[in-house]
Amino acid sequence: MTATASADRRSVLQRRIRWIVAATIAYNVVEAVVAIAAGAAASSAALVAFGLDSTIEVLSAAAVAWQFTRRDPERWERGTLRVIAVAFFALAAYVTVTSVLALVGGADVEHSTLGIVITALSVAIMPFLSFAERRAGRELGSATAVADSKQTLICTYLSAAVLAGLVLNSLLGWWWADAITGLIIAAFAVREGIEAWRGDACATSVGMLMEDEH
Repeated sequence: MTATASADRRSVLQRRIRWIVAATIAYNVVEAVVAIAAGAAASSAALVAFGLDSTIEVLSAAAVAWQFTRRDPERWERGTLRVIAVAFFALAAYVTVTSVLALVGGADVEHSTLGIVITALSVAIMPFLSFAERRAGRELGSATAVADSKQTLICTYLSAAVLAGLVLNSLLGWWWADAITGLIIAAFAVREGIEAWRGDACATSVGMLMEDEH
């Protein structure tokens, strides 16, 4: 009876994670298009980088979505974690390069109302998606869902950094603010990438839970 209840609960959690990931993918596609367009219009490297970062988030979320469409998601745990780790490293590399180039070049960024709106929306929406996925992932014991939720949270920090940079640039002319914050976020992304690569994103993986039941 307990085993059946446990199996039913896993099914519910897997379904929940699929819905959360689908919502994350849909939002990030819109976010990427808007941010890249706004960044191009305002000559903002930070906004363009933010939009491209959203495509990396889509890759990570899509990897988790694909895993949870499999009959036995736990069998794909390690491979999916590696995909998420690579996404973390790519995010860190791109943010680092664009931040350094912005600091060295001192680009003149124009005011972008659309950019401020989309980054503010991301700061408001992404934490809820991250929390929901992490909670379900931890209960299920899925390292991939937890790792993906961490990437979503990092993208929230990046959204806040870009938003702060856009506002400070518009109000005070501090063009360098978001670039400095971007470098700090890149360091966190590298750390999370290493944890995901090693499989340390969650204390217990789905596979370990399955083994314990036997």
